[in-house]
Amino acid sequence: MMNYLLLYIDPGTGSMLFTVLISIVGFLVYFFRVLWVKIKFAISRGKMSKVDENKIPILIFAEAKRYWEVFEPICRELSGKGKDVVYWTTSPDDPALSQDKYDNLKVEFIGEGNKAYAKLNMVNAGVLVASTPGLDVYQWKRSKFVDHYLHVQHAANDIAGYRMFGTDFFDSILLSGQYQIDEVRELEKKRNLPEKELELVGIPYMDELRKRILSNPRPESDNTTVLLAPSWGPNSIFNKFGTKVLDELVKTGYDIIVRPHPQSFIADPKMMEDIIAKFPENEHFRWDRSSDNFDSLNRADIMISDFSGIIFDFTLAFDKPILYADTEFNTDAYDYWWLDEAPWTLRILPDLGIKLTGDNVDDIKSLIDECLNNSDFKSGRDKARSETWVYMGEGAERTADFIVRKLEETGSNKVAV
Repeated sequence: MMNYLLLYIDPGTGSMLFTVLISIVGFLVYFFRVLWVKIKFAISRGKMSKVDENKIPILIFAEAKRYWEVFEPICRELSGKGKDVVYWTTSPDDPALSQDKYDNLKVEFIGEGNKAYAKLNMVNAGVLVASTPGLDVYQWKRSKFVDHYLHVQHAANDIAGYRMFGTDFFDSILLSGQYQIDEVRELEKKRNLPEKELELVGIPYMDELRKRILSNPRPESDNTTVLLAPSWGPNSIFNKFGTKVLDELVKTGYDIIVRPHPQSFIADPKMMEDIIAKFPENEHFRWDRSSDNFDSLNRADIMISDFSGIIFDFTLAFDKPILYADTEFNTDAYDYWWLDEAPWTLRILPDLGIKLTGDNVDDIKSLIDECLNNSDFKSGRDKARSETWVYMGEGAERTADFIVRKLEETGSNKVAV
């Protein structure tokens, strides 16, 4: 009985003890909360210091291995200036991964698809250089740790040729013709966007292509060589004309090279299988599915194509005429749609060659001969080069100079890789 009495607490004392207990718990909760805030602050401050220390001064992002030809001359110039460059690629077989010419170039495969974009979206870099459009539109988001996003073109044509909003969220764009500047400014005005920094630098990869042409003369041939290089999809030559163009080309007696777009064999495998079966190779006819198109472009006297960027490689760098197919191009999903004027790409074509239509395809031999012998098309190529290829031979140097200037402006050159 006495033991139970010892355990008894009167209501007043119990209330006081409960109040003390609540106070102690409250103090401990407050103490640990303050402690946690201080710990988080210390950690975040340390992380920010680490972020600053690990910032990549120059990061180049290559969406595919074919962009190495776009970026290599730029990497060469930056290397010559003693600048460290990190090169991220989404192609496990990118030729950049095996390069050993530039000691201060670090090349990394960052995975494909969403894995690559997840890394890009959190990257910490001073200047990020890319030829891929669609920043902050699709999966690729701007990282809050990147100081400057720079877009470099990979074709000698309209900047408005990308899908809508392709370059809207870059900080700067390097271009090769005044008409491209006009297009960007028109898009910015119509979309109420702040003006980006635009600079004319030329086309580095075209400069390199021209060097290769000069050091590899066209093989001698007594016969005219025609290159048929269709794109793919519903508006391509094969989809619109079927085999009619090939039927007529075979009749010319000229040497024929056919180089379909690789995507044709994925999008239309049965069609391509049937066409290849109908036109087997012989001494005057061959199919080209190699990864490097240089030999075919170099051998050809004239090219037949549709809405493809290869037209401008052929006419401007190789200085040869074209037949361009009368195919439709729907601009609804592209930045072209916003422009008041027709794209430069379409406006310049009549200066470069003759339009191939359903009405004149039967006369394809005479069309080819006219393109080869009419000096007006030579003048047209000179005009096109003057409008879309400024600073010929200086593209890589001017691009590298711009990148270095951005490094200095952002202060990113003071951090190390």
